[in-house]
Amino acid sequence: MKIEHVAIWAKDIDKVCDFYRKYFNGEVQPLYHNPAKQFTSRFVTFEDGARLEVMHRPDVGTEAMFHVKRPQGECSAHTCMGIAEPQDVGHEVSQPFQAQHEQGQHLGYAHLSFSVGSKEEVDRLTQKMSDEGIQIVGQPRTTGDGYYESVVLDPEGNRVEVTV
Repeated sequence: MKIEHVAIWAKDIDKVCDFYRKYFNGEVQPLYHNPAKQFTSRFVTFEDGARLEVMHRPDVGTEAMFHVKRPQGECSAHTCMGIAEPQDVGHEVSQPFQAQHEQGQHLGYAHLSFSVGSKEEVDRLTQKMSDEGIQIVGQPRTTGDGYYESVVLDPEGNRVEVTV
């Protein structure tokens, strides 16, 4: 058994796909469009067969994503899931989420990791990205569990580890 692909939502599919093509040699596949659902996506295929689906739908990403404190029993399906509805503006945001948000972390998807083969390549690629304006959030280093890696953000803020 293997993971067939991982999918992420994006505001700008082409910009995100271009990032993975340029820095990780991904092959960007043709655009898929379902007009009935206003859904578009592209797969990016990597040399080892791994695939990333980059998806867009106009209504995804427009809602405010934060936990709203409400009296017990008064949450809708959305607010129970941590998605604020328009009428929630002005409600108090829960502290644990504020702390996670400020650190750029949240429950769920955390990062993608690409093995580039050597420490020297981690250093070279990280420097190239930095020189080209890609945000580096973790300089190359050996982690406590023995990985040599850097951490960068793709064009929409998704964390990407560059490792040996």
